Amino acid sequence: MTRHIAATLLLFSLSALGSMASAGEIKDFSQAEFDRLAQAGKPVVVDVAAGWCPMCKAQKPILERLMKQPAYQDVTMLKVDFDTQKDALRTFKVGMQGTLVGFQGAKEVARSVGDTSEAGIEGLVRKTLN
Repeated sequence: MTRHIAATLLLFSLSALGSMASAGEIKDFSQAEFDRLAQAGKPVVVDVAAGWCPMCKAQKPILERLMKQPAYQDVTMLKVDFDTQKDALRTFKVGMQGTLVGFQGAKEVARSVGDTSEAGIEGLVRKTLN
């Protein structure tokens, strides 16, 4: 009986690790991390949000759902705090919270402001992979 439980736990753990490996990363923004990803030619979505913003709150679960999909496992989402990371706002030429900017490496390939539709947000994320 103990072997059966151990084997079941091992399979569950391996399954969980496999699921984690197939999800895109969500990280807090740092210029060093963006530069590293851009230099490596990686797909990146910069998410500029504020905790008080209703539009951002609507975007958040959509972005989190998308980043869990295997299709976007190579995408990194970097979260920029609209209220505290003013240097990043200048770098990315962002004037409003709820802005999403997609990159293939260092090249901007998509931008949206205030889009809360799943199709629109997924379209932006998808463009980082092309």
